[in-house]
Amino acid sequence: MLEIKKITMENLDDLVFLEKNCFNNPFKKDDFVYEINDNPFSFIYGLFLDNKLIGYIDYWITFESSTISKIAVLKEYQNNGYATKLLEFMINNLKSENNEVHFITLEVRISNIKAINLYKKFNFEIVNVKKNYYENKEDALYMVKGI
Repeated sequence: MLEIKKITMENLDDLVFLEKNCFNNPFKKDDFVYEINDNPFSFIYGLFLDNKLIGYIDYWITFESSTISKIAVLKEYQNNGYATKLLEFMINNLKSENNEVHFITLEVRISNIKAINLYKKFNFEIVNVKKNYYENKEDALYMVKGI
């Protein structure tokens, strides 16, 4: 059974495992503790398949905008539409829960073609290139979508 639900401290170890397996420069456990417990702008939802955490989305809401901080799916579950489900959930959640949000922003590595294509499928537009944005000096595309 596939379900999306809010991440809690009970999911912390699985979240850290997923993060380490998806990113070269992953959030640390303390970063997620802050996101879950202390960051009033952060919303983290996990994608669970038969009660196993296989993906998540972390987004922030500040005034009239929302920013995707992270979206990840375990490598063995990629290319099955799970990132699409997480993004659809976020957008629907923003539309139904928060009438103040008018647009969504994100940064994505210029080399991450799969992610860029996913965002373009949802009508995100490239509005800027952020030079040397990442720790390895890779550029980021700054993308925006109105809702």
